[in-house]
Amino acid sequence: FFLSNKINSGHIYSREAIVTYLLTRSKQLKEQRLAYESKLEAAQHRKSLQEHKAHETTKQKFVQKDQGATHITTKTHSKDFDSSLKKKIDTESKEDGKKTLKRTSYWLAEFQPSHTAEEEDDDDVYRSIGPEPPKRPSSPMSGNPLRLKDLTPLHLIREPPLSSSEGKVVCAVSNKAITTQPVVAIKSTGQVMLQSCYDELVKPTMTCPITGKKLKEKDVIILQKAASGFASSGETVAKKYRPTLT
Repeated sequence: FFLSNKINSGHIYSREAIVTYLLTRSKQLKEQRLAYESKLEAAQHRKSLQEHKAHETTKQKFVQKDQGATHITTKTHSKDFDSSLKKKIDTESKEDGKKTLKRTSYWLAEFQPSHTAEEEDDDDVYRSIGPEPPKRPSSPMSGNPLRLKDLTPLHLIREPPLSSSEGKVVCAVSNKAITTQPVVAIKSTGQVMLQSCYDELVKPTMTCPITGKKLKEKDVIILQKAASGFASSGETVAKKYRPTLT
């Protein structure tokens, strides 16, 4: 069994299960990051094209405004003005008709809302690629980033005569079965014991009674309580119900 010592979360994992999880999740994250980087590169290219197009449009408008009047005669200007005015009137009447149809015939496919790449702003370009995938797999219990070197092997003792996988885990000091009592693990030695035994026998001398090694406060991790059946053995929160008249 492995103990997660990342920020002292106190969760215990099966060795085979957590190793398989980390390997599988790391492979998935690698594929997700490659896909994310590909989308990011495409979004940056699309944004660059939009900026270039906007720059060219501004440039053309400036040239037409600055030099157009010097190359157009009065007659040509009048003719072009009448033509553009007629086109504008026709366009507006057509647009008014489309707006009316869109309001009254909204079920038609051609009047459904549409979105094009040209209408995207800077936020839309990057929002479409989604959030950046994490660099490391997260703990299935705490959600914090988790690496294999963040795990510490534990030495669990089970009560006889059952097999090592069926018997209850017992305290390494008192040999009492561990159910829902507060439990601590010694990170430097891998021993698991009841917190009452730790407070009475270990804490005064900070010496492991099993291995004889000296301990530090950072070596002691309080383990998380597990749930039993449909009932949680952890903290219970109750709220008082206050009925209101309506």
